[in-house]
Amino acid sequence: MVILHPCREVSCNVTTNLLTMKKIFVFIVACLIQISGFSQAELKKIQLSNDIELIKLSDNAYVHVSYSEILSYGRVASNGLVFIQNGEAFLFDTPTSDSLTKELLQGLTDSMNVSVVGFVPNHWHSDCMGGLAYLKEKGIKSYANNRTITIARSKNLPVPDYGFTDSLQLQLAGKPINCYFPGAAHSTDNIVVWIPSEKILFPGCMVKSMGSTNLGNTADGDVKAYPATIDYLMAKFPDAKIVIPGHGQFGGIELIEHTKKLSENK
Repeated sequence: MVILHPCREVSCNVTTNLLTMKKIFVFIVACLIQISGFSQAELKKIQLSNDIELIKLSDNAYVHVSYSEILSYGRVASNGLVFIQNGEAFLFDTPTSDSLTKELLQGLTDSMNVSVVGFVPNHWHSDCMGGLAYLKEKGIKSYANNRTITIARSKNLPVPDYGFTDSLQLQLAGKPINCYFPGAAHSTDNIVVWIPSEKILFPGCMVKSMGSTNLGNTADGDVKAYPATIDYLMAKFPDAKIVIPGHGQFGGIELIEHTKKLSENK
């Protein structure tokens, strides 16, 4: 057995090795951040209230995160998207209630001098269009999958103004907003929103965060169709830089790949 006694030279070598390892680690982390395109922990956050915050993705786009009590799940954070051009915005998904949606819109006006002029829900659940009644009260136009409209009517929920079947292109100050129905998954009416100018894909609850270990609530969905629907996303949006799930941390294309594995191992 060799025993190394403390000495200045050994101490120096150990310190040098530790510093080298630390530099390598920092370099690797920096590379990973560059590859993903952003570091979520470093993104600017605007706290609108105890229950609502905005996370800046770019000069034109924010994730809105709202917190509410959902039956059997407790306090849940839900994601939505705000796309802004020239002081006007499109909203994608509302918080779960009219009161929270009012807080969100008021916060956008007060903090950013932005007015919402259009709305698109991902599907019919309350964490997507629970604030639609308030938006209609404010005269904000809403657009949805025809399947969403049919379900909303059958459940005596507020009904979006305009419907589409397979796809719809909207514009905000000349910037396209593309909506697609890729097939059933989390729900039978879920859609995705693609904003090409920002390379942002908002598939909502059909795509799971990296921390998810299963597909979550599929009571109103179609687990058999799920893999094919996710295949559609993988094929159609290979250039997506930011992918926003309905709940949990957003990321890149790896969220879609993760969801595909979950859908195959249901």
